[in-house]
Amino acid sequence: MVVAGAPGIMAPMDASAHQPDDAGSSAQAQPGQGPLASRLAAVDLGSNSFHMVVANVVSGEPVIVDRLREQVQLAGGLDDEGQLTEAARLRALACLRRFGQRLRDMPGTQVRAVGTNTLRAAGNARSFLAEAEEALGHTIEIISGREEARLIYLGVAQSLSDDAGYRLVVDIGGGSTECILGERFEALEVHSLYMGCVAYTKRFFAKGVLREKDMAKATLAARLELQTVERRFADYGWVNAVGASGTIRAVRSVVKANDWSKSGVTRESLQRVREALLSAGHVKQLELEGLKRERRAIFAGGVAILLAIFDSLEIGTMQVSSGALREGAMYDLLGRIRHEDVRERTIRLFQERYHVDRGQAARVRRTALALLLQVARKWDMEDGDNLRFLAWAAQLHEIGLAVSFEHQHRHGGYLIANSDMPGFSRDDQLLLAAVVGWHRRKPKADGIGELPEGLLERAVRLTALLRLAVLLNRGRSPVRAPQLHLRADASALEVRLSAETSESLPLTRMDLESESRYMRSLGIKLKVVEAGG
Repeated sequence: MVVAGAPGIMAPMDASAHQPDDAGSSAQAQPGQGPLASRLAAVDLGSNSFHMVVANVVSGEPVIVDRLREQVQLAGGLDDEGQLTEAARLRALACLRRFGQRLRDMPGTQVRAVGTNTLRAAGNARSFLAEAEEALGHTIEIISGREEARLIYLGVAQSLSDDAGYRLVVDIGGGSTECILGERFEALEVHSLYMGCVAYTKRFFAKGVLREKDMAKATLAARLELQTVERRFADYGWVNAVGASGTIRAVRSVVKANDWSKSGVTRESLQRVREALLSAGHVKQLELEGLKRERRAIFAGGVAILLAIFDSLEIGTMQVSSGALREGAMYDLLGRIRHEDVRERTIRLFQERYHVDRGQAARVRRTALALLLQVARKWDMEDGDNLRFLAWAAQLHEIGLAVSFEHQHRHGGYLIANSDMPGFSRDDQLLLAAVVGWHRRKPKADGIGELPEGLLERAVRLTALLRLAVLLNRGRSPVRAPQLHLRADASALEVRLSAETSESLPLTRMDLESESRYMRSLGIKLKVVEAGG
């Protein structure tokens, strides 16, 4: 369904020709996602390096045609107050402008850009993000550690043979380390730990000195971080261990160049890397065959973490994957284009977990999307994202009932804002939480989280449509909800009722009158008039 081709503002509410009626599905045809895209790109704003991959889609599979990588050292650019320094900000923006030139002719539906640990942690990340998006020319999502881990696993899994049995995947980044246990293409256990090669180098090897006692301290600190993962993963066991991204690839390059391991990274070869570091005594004297000069300054912190991982998880040999976060983001984007969106599965799992009445959710969803058709052009909501988020909010609007009837909307908003939701960025969750949390009674922002100012208008308009859809389906009846006709301008909605509807449905009329008071809290003036009035 392309909203741009929707009927005018006086279109009838019944949109069953456009919207399927089953409770578990959401919109099928979505703007910008008709024929399979011929080209995709993914950008990874990591704590140490920024990466970009561009691929042509051939026979439904991405074939990499270009790669760019720059060592921006974003994590190294955090000051004592946790703010990105001016120097780090300028390095990052310069890199993104170069990436942006490469992506200039690509539509937003074919590009996914994600930010990781440093952008999750930086106090001024929000202001930087606005500049970064302008430089890149595309939206940037700040993803959670668990979402980062899921995408890493997806990228690694796509680069390996589709073997049965559990596999352990490890990615040591600049600010965080992801440990994932999965089988084939499915991540089963995902953990993001607050340790990375840049962070640990600053903490334990700040002056570049490489000493036995500092290496021991760093390794012990990492082992303490790994305690929870160690217990969880011991219950599974795994067939093989796979490493991804900079640190582990650098270690593999060193052990291969020095002929310390024929395949992957072994425990013995990793110990030889440790000994070589300590023998050098200082980063400036570190001359290791296979180690790039740009990696030397942060290598010790990464090696300490990898040593702890080998010890805690009792790894004998770790293979090294060519796939990582950016490849995972690309495959995830490809899945969305193919209508295999992991976010749809997340919504269904939430419905199951919180025992949602799917029939009622489907009715509210159908009504809400029909209302959106009537105001999309006036409210500048014709893109497919608004349709999807309104559908998802309708499907989850009653999850708070699993906690209690009283304040169910606020419970629902809290659950969405504070749960692990695979496929959703942090801002995605806050938007969805706001719409669900404000869908009844007087809207209140507390308990949901800090909704970015740039999303506020969108949240308010989606909320207004969901509130009307819930109101119209109050009877929870399989019979079609009463028809409304809407007119909209920037901050007002006019609801037109036929005289017959107004007289035959006095409760609905009363609810609409009450709703006009609640809508004022959203900054929307709601006016209810009878046809001809």
